[in-house]
Amino acid sequence: MDGFNVCLSFDFDAMSVMVARGLKSPTPISRGEFGAVGANRILALLDKYRLKASWFIPGTTVKTYPGHVRRIAEAGHEIGNHGWTHVPPASLSPQQEEAGLLRANEAIAEIYGKPPVGYRSPAWDLSPTSVDLLLKHGFLYDSSMMGHDHHPYHARRNDIVPDDEPIEFGETTSLIEMPVSWSLDDFPHFEYMRTKESTLPGLRSASDVLENWVQDFEYMKLSEQWGVLTYTFHPFVSGRGHRMLLLERLITSLLERGAVFMTVEEAALKFRDRGKHTG
Repeated sequence: MDGFNVCLSFDFDAMSVMVARGLKSPTPISRGEFGAVGANRILALLDKYRLKASWFIPGTTVKTYPGHVRRIAEAGHEIGNHGWTHVPPASLSPQQEEAGLLRANEAIAEIYGKPPVGYRSPAWDLSPTSVDLLLKHGFLYDSSMMGHDHHPYHARRNDIVPDDEPIEFGETTSLIEMPVSWSLDDFPHFEYMRTKESTLPGLRSASDVLENWVQDFEYMKLSEQWGVLTYTFHPFVSGRGHRMLLLERLITSLLERGAVFMTVEEAALKFRDRGKHTG
């Protein structure tokens, strides 16, 4: 049975998410440093339930915490590319984006033993050239867009998006999109973040968020015959005590409802194989 699939994904950003926002004083750096504590806790929880997950890790984090990344790889989890830094590709030139993509690939391959096949852009903000770069460098899938909640699909390139005219959709490519959602991400629900421009309030009740996340899975079962639901966590967010309890309750609740857990890579391959069988 693999009709209702769940991917647990972890963006092991550590300090990179703070540095990308210009928050480099001791306290925000220590806040990111907690990600290493959370990563150890999450690895132990996944091992308890014998689950494999996907970890998207910026190259700077790979180099900062090679021991943690090695433990992730040795536990059999997938490691995906999450850029070299946590600066969104939409803020980079095409040359900077490609250089960072390749530099991160090299850092991951040194520990993982092979280049990653999956990519997730920092802050889920792709550039107009991201899809082309991922195709050029042999990626199987991207996990940065939000065109569906539980149906993978093929990413497009070269959309034309004018200010005051209808959008013209571009070419559909072979790159598989494994969609995500801010509503299935721990960061906006839980993290208090204050910058000069805005304040993210966060700090929501874990039980409320758990109810939302379980009901998204229940809706997939009610409305589909096959689907993939991808949850996104950050070790420095979900590694906190009450959120670790939330993560375990989510796992047990989904297991009780018949969820089949797999890596994002495995889910992308299943989607590709389904297309071959039905095409």
